[in-house]
Amino acid sequence: MDATTKQQYLADDPPTVVPLSIKPHFEALNSQEKLYAHWISRASFSGTRIVLRQVSHESEPIYDLIIALHKSCGGDYASLEKKAGLSDEDIKHYLSYAAMFLGNSGNYKSFGDSKFIPRLSKDKFTALIETDPTAVTRLKTAGGIQALYESATGLMHLGYPSQGHLSTYYPNSPDITVDEIEYVSTWLADRKLLPENTRLVKNHEGNFECLISSAVNEPKKRDTEKLQWELEGPLKGKWLTLVYGDHSKEMKNISESLTEASKVAANQHQKDMQTAYVSHFHDGSMQSFLESQRQWIRDKGPTVECNIGFIETYRDPHGIRGEWEGFVAMVNKERTRAFGKLVESAPSQIPKLPWPKEFEKDKFLSPDFTSLEVLTFAGSGIPAGINIPNADIIRQTEGFKNVSLGNVLSAKAPDEKVPFIRDEDMDMYKKNSDLAFEVQVGLHELLGHGCGKLLQETAPGKYNFDVNNPPISPITNKPITTWYKPEETWGSVFGGLGPSYEECRAECVAMALSCDYGILEIFGIGDGKEDIDSPAGSVLHAAYLQMARAGIAALQYWDPASRKWGQAHMQARHAILKVFLSAGPKFCRLDYKETSDGISDLTIHMDKTKIASHGRPAVEKFLQKLQVYKATADLKAGRELFEGITTVDEWFAEKVRPEVLRRAQPRKVFVQANTVVEDGEARLKEYPATAEGMIQSFAEREYI
Repeated sequence: MDATTKQQYLADDPPTVVPLSIKPHFEALNSQEKLYAHWISRASFSGTRIVLRQVSHESEPIYDLIIALHKSCGGDYASLEKKAGLSDEDIKHYLSYAAMFLGNSGNYKSFGDSKFIPRLSKDKFTALIETDPTAVTRLKTAGGIQALYESATGLMHLGYPSQGHLSTYYPNSPDITVDEIEYVSTWLADRKLLPENTRLVKNHEGNFECLISSAVNEPKKRDTEKLQWELEGPLKGKWLTLVYGDHSKEMKNISESLTEASKVAANQHQKDMQTAYVSHFHDGSMQSFLESQRQWIRDKGPTVECNIGFIETYRDPHGIRGEWEGFVAMVNKERTRAFGKLVESAPSQIPKLPWPKEFEKDKFLSPDFTSLEVLTFAGSGIPAGINIPNADIIRQTEGFKNVSLGNVLSAKAPDEKVPFIRDEDMDMYKKNSDLAFEVQVGLHELLGHGCGKLLQETAPGKYNFDVNNPPISPITNKPITTWYKPEETWGSVFGGLGPSYEECRAECVAMALSCDYGILEIFGIGDGKEDIDSPAGSVLHAAYLQMARAGIAALQYWDPASRKWGQAHMQARHAILKVFLSAGPKFCRLDYKETSDGISDLTIHMDKTKIASHGRPAVEKFLQKLQVYKATADLKAGRELFEGITTVDEWFAEKVRPEVLRRAQPRKVFVQANTVVEDGEARLKEYPATAEGMIQSFAEREYI
């Protein structure tokens, strides 16, 4: 790896470490609620090692190494400094790497999927590790010091193994092809086996094993009686075997913690939800998981909110296998009231979107929309908002929930820099960006992910639209000719393209509807009257600038070697930047200075008075296509549209991207509290927002 290339993979030094503040909200709970939160927190964090295994082969041993070094010095890193003969700067580099590793639950960035490596030299890192025998053992398990810096095969990005990347969703299967993954996925789907809690292995004989996460190897409750099939078609003669017991130790501990949570649940829905969760994690049944989600959406307005499991599919290159995550949070009742008003108004807001009623759900399924203060969010990263369950079988007909994570949105590093915003816009932007982001998250999660119908043949000969008089596409002005066939889902048709495409669709909904001053009034912004020079107009201006800025910063997550995007949300935001620019330079352009080796002083010039006349129409034209292609299962047109607009041309690749990397700000990593039970009461323990505090928090939640 040459010096220039290596520079982009170096760990942030220091990373932006911020506290996930929760104490007042936790202390406001009663004793039963605190215990309920404690057991779900424990279950969530018990999946930490699952996330590590889902990231890379070396992540779990590196994690053990970090914990071993912490325990050997008791948190006194100055003592390690003396033992290893290192400087203060050397220890600082180590602590920065360790904090970034723990904040991402692995040695690949959770937002971008590229590997990061220590700034501490290999020799000095080796000297540090050799101060503790346990750490030495962990290093050997990880594959030696080289594993921290560069995988043996140079795999610096997550993705399909056959395309030169790493994915432990397909462990020890470097020659498994995309076509093989697709064929096996379709085979399982045809047998109604959901893939979220699985991994897929291709052995040396060319046969396949589908590893299913469960506490036991021979569960009593299975989603299929048959465990093995001889495959057909292109894989004729090869075998597919279901193997239960993946992550068995963690699944057992998670099941036990959720059993305890069920004993202190506040109502029957919570008890039934936890019972279904236990069945899912113990036996590996995805049907039990679906039941847990049904009970979850029926549990309206709880004081303590949670969700747990193999949820988001962003990191599986095929877009179908879920990454472990779990959260538990307290409801912020004041902010939730504002979201409640948005929920109430949703049926009147959705018709404002740019597609005919035939492309919209027959009835808006009013969700529970709450603002949460997070106690625990276990996984590779913490989002600002969530819209789940992802399963269309539930969300299209039964409902969903939206949550906005308030203490994540409000977490700030001191003196945080904001690149790409003009000096004349900076004060306005800083004053309004938090509120603009809250509006964006609310509209994105509730109306963005919550709107839009999938036109389906729900069973042979049965349709959720008039197949004899098909809807007219607003794009072609002709009747539609494609739709979802029985057993097809959004995920199975759009596959790996789906996550980023859907995030873009939801972001476009937010951009379109944030222009509605009546919606801004619901959030407590302004009086509903349209005036771009008003305080509400400033929030709208900040929202559009924020999206444009994110679209520029997104280039940090595009890999020039593979010409691939490494992060679904950022690919989506780059698409919207391109939409803004397509509306013309009178509305939006990028200003910069030419230099001998590129550009500098890149800023966004946006005419706020043209958001309504230029920006919103451009977004709505693009959004209409996204929705219609999704609704009609038109993968070909959807792929051409989305991959076309997110293709990075020479100017963005060679001029803008180097400027983005030069001005990139470290991504936040959150120090989270722990809970412990003393004398039958759950108590909170918080940690300083430092690298040392981050390490200590993980060391003290080692339940396994």
